[in-house]
Amino acid sequence: MFTDELVDRLARELHEAERTHVQLEHFSRRFPGMTIADGYAVSRAWVAMKIAQGRTVRGHKIGLTSRAMQQASQIDEPDYGTLLDDMFFEPGPIPADRFIAPRVEVELAFVLSEALDGPHVRLEDVIAATRHVTPAIEIIDARIEQFDRHTKAPRKVFDTISDNAANAGVILAGRRIDPRETDLPWCGAILRLNGAVEETGLAAGVQGHPAIGVAWLANRLASHGERLEAGEVVLAGSFTRPVAAKRGDRFDADYGHFGRFEFNFI
Repeated sequence: MFTDELVDRLARELHEAERTHVQLEHFSRRFPGMTIADGYAVSRAWVAMKIAQGRTVRGHKIGLTSRAMQQASQIDEPDYGTLLDDMFFEPGPIPADRFIAPRVEVELAFVLSEALDGPHVRLEDVIAATRHVTPAIEIIDARIEQFDRHTKAPRKVFDTISDNAANAGVILAGRRIDPRETDLPWCGAILRLNGAVEETGLAAGVQGHPAIGVAWLANRLASHGERLEAGEVVLAGSFTRPVAAKRGDRFDADYGHFGRFEFNFI
């Protein structure tokens, strides 16, 4: 286990990397004995640092929700991070200089009307506690380099978790969906990049039902004495692969009956 001093140092490194846009080498390579618990300790310390500087928690995100991604990362559960107030954007222009290596993911977001307190939350409890579900785009980023500069090996799950599960930006748009009146696994989307279809997917790609991950997160947070609070936004996980974005790129997210919106990096 990392010492408190090391956790604090690595959190500060992440904070500086985000500010300067200079990516860090893999923590997992520098500290070969690193564990998932160490990764979450670093992430939580970084979030605490941001809160101390005036940021507020708006919710959480869930990542690595597909079985293929879990196998590639050599884990058997998703990961999660914290959404802060300065991560939220409206459709339209997105400042590219806010990010280092942004990538775009297609998701659904759950907005809670009631708290979800684990460790025995079920899918049905998530549906009952949800005010509405809405189309969402997550912009992920990499304060820790995606591929090791020496070996070209991809970063490990410990690195991604440390990096607040790659959180960087969120766009909420489209219709507000009543999860009690919609077959959520069949919610789909088409993501176009500069006019060409880049990705398509169904929300069923998120563990069969997007609410499953929200239940998992509520139960996972219970081990830290925390819960999902009323009013929070929970990104349930991407049902497309991440699409790289750069300045000048224009995206069109088409969720069919549930709305369509555009955003571009300037």
